Amino acid sequence: MDVAKQRFTELYERHHGDVWRYVARRIVASDVGDVVAEVFLVAWRRVGDVPAGSALPWLYGVARLVLANEARGRRRWQELTLRVAAEPDRLVMVDHADGVAGQRDVVVAFTRLSDRDQEILRLVAWERLTAAEAAAVLGQSRAAFAMRLLRARRRLRAHLGAAGDVVESRRSAVPSMSNRGG
Repeated sequence: MDVAKQRFTELYERHHGDVWRYVARRIVASDVGDVVAEVFLVAWRRVGDVPAGSALPWLYGVARLVLANEARGRRRWQELTLRVAAEPDRLVMVDHADGVAGQRDVVVAFTRLSDRDQEILRLVAWERLTAAEAAAVLGQSRAAFAMRLLRARRRLRAHLGAAGDVVESRRSAVPSMSNRGG
């Protein structure tokens, strides 16, 4: 076993539980494993930078940064959901229940998109990249990216429209107070 691999193995075996508990005290349990894995991925990549006498504080520092990135990602997702849901011709918020249903519709519509469409929309909406910057990330020409972005937005709107039709049909199936005999 080479020195780096041995050092990482010792680091992992010695501190995995501590890092797990550190992360678990800060986020919901279902996400802990992903964050801890990311912390140790960074440690593997930078095993030479881990201070010999104070590895645990270094790992906690990495965990803090990973948690901050996770929080930013969640915030961006919420902002995207709110921005898409706030399109004036797409959704009229009547009460809190309609708002929750609208956000759910956006999430459902977004997850129905292909991975490629999701990434295109994330780069523009979450990462706030220009079309030229996003095209560079994906290794595409600006024109090709612009066309793919246009198509991804159309597909998202189509999925949102389909979700809206379902919500509207559910509303019309529920009798109003004025339609009841009385």
